[in-house]
Amino acid sequence: MATYLIRKLEQFTQLSSEDKQKLERAAAAKVRVVRPREDIIREGDKPRQVNLILDGWACRYKVLEDGRRQIVGFLVPGDVCDIRMFILKQIDHSMGALTPVRVAEIPSDTLLDVIDTSPRLTRAMWWNSLVEEAISREWTTSLGQREAIERLSHLFCELYFRLKAVGLTENGQGRKSFEFPVTQDQLADATGMSTVHVNRTLQLMREQELIIWKGKTVTIPDLEALMSVAMFNANYLHLDRDGHELDANEP
Repeated sequence: MATYLIRKLEQFTQLSSEDKQKLERAAAAKVRVVRPREDIIREGDKPRQVNLILDGWACRYKVLEDGRRQIVGFLVPGDVCDIRMFILKQIDHSMGALTPVRVAEIPSDTLLDVIDTSPRLTRAMWWNSLVEEAISREWTTSLGQREAIERLSHLFCELYFRLKAVGLTENGQGRKSFEFPVTQDQLADATGMSTVHVNRTLQLMREQELIIWKGKTVTIPDLEALMSVAMFNANYLHLDRDGHELDANEP
C-alpha cells in the first residue's frame, strides 16, 4: 500500500523493515477512492487526517472569486498531501483528483506515533516537507521568470525525475517515458498560460523533438536536450540520499 511513499523516502535514507511495516499499516487502515474532478479536501475544511496518494494523479489548487483557477502543484503516487496541515483550524487550498485516485487517510495520531518512534522516519518526513517547499519555490520561479517553452520543459523534467524516484517511468532506446494524464486546460492552469499558448508551445516542442505526447503518455527523446532548454537543475529535488548516515543497519 505504501510502496511509492517508501521508495520516495528511501531517496533520502534506507528504511528498516520495521519502518516500512509501520508505514504499510498506517496506509492500509482506511483507503478511499476519489473520482476525477472530485475534491480530496476543500479550502476551508478542517483537516482531520493526512492524505497519502496511493494511485492516480491529483493537484493542489486555488480558485479566485470569479472562478479562475491556479493549480499550484501536481500530486503523484507516494505524495503525502498535507503532513503538517492537521495542526491548522482549516486548510487554505483545495486538492482535487485529476484521475481516479486511491487515497490513504492516515489519522494524525497514527502519523505522529509512526514518526515519534523512528528517528529515520521523522527526518525522512522532514526531508519530504523540505522538498515540497523547494518544488513550490521552483514553480514560483517558473511563473515569474521562465519563458513559455522553458516553463513547460522545466515541468516535464521535474515530473520525470519525481516519477523516476518512485519507479513510475520507462526507459528504452535512450528515451524516457511516463504517464501524464493531464489535459492542456489543466496544464494551462498550472503554468499561468492560456490554453492556446500552451498548445502553440507544445507544437513548438514537438517540432524541436523535445517531447512526444500521445494519449496519456509523454516521451522525452533526449533528456539532456530538454534539460538544456529548461535550464533544469534537479538539485532542488534532493535525490542524492542526503540522509545516508541514518541508513538502517540491514542487508
